[in-house]
Amino acid sequence: MQTAQSISQALGIRQESVASAIALLDEGNTLPFIARYRKEATGGLDDEQLRDLQNLLTRLRALEERRQTILNSIREQKKLTPELEAHIQAADTMTALEDLYQPYKPKRRTRASIAREKGLGPLADLLLGQAHGGGAPEHQARAFLSAEVTSVEEALGGARDIVAETISDHAEVRRLTREKAFQHGSLRSEKTADDEDPRRVYELYYEYEQLVDRLRPHQILAMERGEREKVLRLKLVVPDRDWLSAIQSVFRPDPRSPLAGELQIAIVDAAARLLLPAIERDVRRELTEKAEAHAIAVFATNLRALLSQPPLPGHTILGLDPGFRTGCKAAIVDPTGRVLWSGTIYPHEPQKKWDAARNTLVEMAQKFHVTLISIGNGTASRETEKLAAEVVQAVPGMKYLITNEAGASVYSASDLARGELPGMDVSLRGAVSIARRVQDPLAELVKIDPKSIGVGMYQHDVDQKNLSSALTGVVESVVNYVGVDLNTASPALLTYIAGIGPKLAHNMVEHRDQNGPFASRQDLRKVSGLGPKAFEQCAGFLRIRDGAQPLDATHIHPESYAVTDSLLQMAGVQAGQSTDSLREQLDLLLAKQPEEKLAASLGCGVPTLKDILEQLVRPGRDPRHDLPAAILRSDVLNMEDLKVGMRLKGTVRNVVDFGAFVDIGVKQDGLLHRSRIAQRVHLSVGDVIEVEILSIESERGRISLGWITQAS
Repeated sequence: MQTAQSISQALGIRQESVASAIALLDEGNTLPFIARYRKEATGGLDDEQLRDLQNLLTRLRALEERRQTILNSIREQKKLTPELEAHIQAADTMTALEDLYQPYKPKRRTRASIAREKGLGPLADLLLGQAHGGGAPEHQARAFLSAEVTSVEEALGGARDIVAETISDHAEVRRLTREKAFQHGSLRSEKTADDEDPRRVYELYYEYEQLVDRLRPHQILAMERGEREKVLRLKLVVPDRDWLSAIQSVFRPDPRSPLAGELQIAIVDAAARLLLPAIERDVRRELTEKAEAHAIAVFATNLRALLSQPPLPGHTILGLDPGFRTGCKAAIVDPTGRVLWSGTIYPHEPQKKWDAARNTLVEMAQKFHVTLISIGNGTASRETEKLAAEVVQAVPGMKYLITNEAGASVYSASDLARGELPGMDVSLRGAVSIARRVQDPLAELVKIDPKSIGVGMYQHDVDQKNLSSALTGVVESVVNYVGVDLNTASPALLTYIAGIGPKLAHNMVEHRDQNGPFASRQDLRKVSGLGPKAFEQCAGFLRIRDGAQPLDATHIHPESYAVTDSLLQMAGVQAGQSTDSLREQLDLLLAKQPEEKLAASLGCGVPTLKDILEQLVRPGRDPRHDLPAAILRSDVLNMEDLKVGMRLKGTVRNVVDFGAFVDIGVKQDGLLHRSRIAQRVHLSVGDVIEVEILSIESERGRISLGWITQAS
């Protein structure tokens, strides 16, 4: 209950909802299943809230596990006092726990431990106690001379080493120093003397200093990359008054004590040699973790938007993977994604067979009735766009668009691509992917490692395990939100459905290949390895069109079929009836009985009833169709065609901390700086927006955009 309370307070979610969600997760339920089909239990928590809850639950349980480990360790040392145990039990962060454990943590031999071995611990206690009597330090130190400690200087030095470690290990001193470092400390960067930065990538940080609490995530990640490449040297600077006041809040020299000077020397040594380096590691680790978490969140948000792009079904598409020396790879796919033709053309340098390339594409486009050209946005993209524009002019009714080709080469060389496109040259598979990802972006992009889809910032610098986990969660969320056709879905797509992993996905496709299309969701039970729990988790997200059971084509879960049948009977209609008449009869029923009363009579919750009603009147609806479609073009726009003040529609390609990059139909994406984005407007990858050209730097390939409104 304490864990549920902590999560409730941290996330602002009702404690009852948190407790129910934790119980459902512990029972082995998946996030998508809980989010869609257990709304009554969780109070309607969506998958993002549930993912935040799950992540926090994992951290709290790891914290509790570490707490017990620390308690056991100190208990075994017979040093666990009731007061210390109370402090450890009250610690609410891993850092606070480690601070308390620091004095008791097994260490390698240190200067302090060696001094203790020589019997200098009591002398260190005298320094810490700051007694008023006893005479000069040298006099008091003579009592500790031995065969191992042969001089007064050695005795006092060893005692100061013990005191310095005691100061550095003190939990309150660490807490206060760390707190002041975050409040008043700064991170300083300077260029190293030896290493070169030929492109001056890190020029901004050659001599740079910023307060810790004002550093932005992209600055932290940029400086750390520069440090890894040995171009920059970073240092945390904590004002002397801050670390000194933190130490002296616990260890203060007494001017009346003859040992005050020795303690002051130990304090300075403790700070320089032990405390400040440890605090720098702590502060920089926390800065890095927060910056990486932010970068991962940006990547995840952009990936979600990219995967949610509306499909363009019904097109026969010519996919072009542009290139110079090795030529442009081309492939034509029909509306089902089946490859009709593929080949390589050489319109650019060094071959420059422009006319031959254009004639080939026109001939193939006419032969296979191509309606759309999809051009990858990589090398030679805009040069190839000119070729596509000429082909479009020669084939009436055809359009083209620029497509994000990120990950196409990764897919081309994958085992999945070899299985889907056997016998096809690896270089041509990319063109097929570029064509298919227009027909259904989600179905095609799930075949690629999410990290290979470049819609973030610093994705190679962040913790790769955390990045993979977050991006996999996004893919899983979107796939289940959209749902998939059980009889056409690829193994890659099925893998992300709740309750299904790679092995089950393979078994499902194998069953489909051997036995023909699934006739109903109940046929899933015949798949090898798919037990009752997996069926419960996945069934609602798998659709079967034109099956014997009309509800199989909806997101209504089989566990709710009986409720749905009762509802339809009460309304005097049948599933599969025309949408207009069905909606009319359901509206009449709701006019007679409010949702709460109707749900109670049906024996279900109001959230479930609402979901059933929505699915009945909009069966099999793809939620991606609610988003703006991609911009289709028929002519080419060049940098030279742009004029300051010109207004254009563009597609958001990437959203980062400092703004958004927008494809306005020329070679270089324009930058819409965050200061020029209208208030309360939150842009996403794929958004179609209207922009104004503010400035053009042709020689540097920079376009500045402004005056944003949502396009109608």
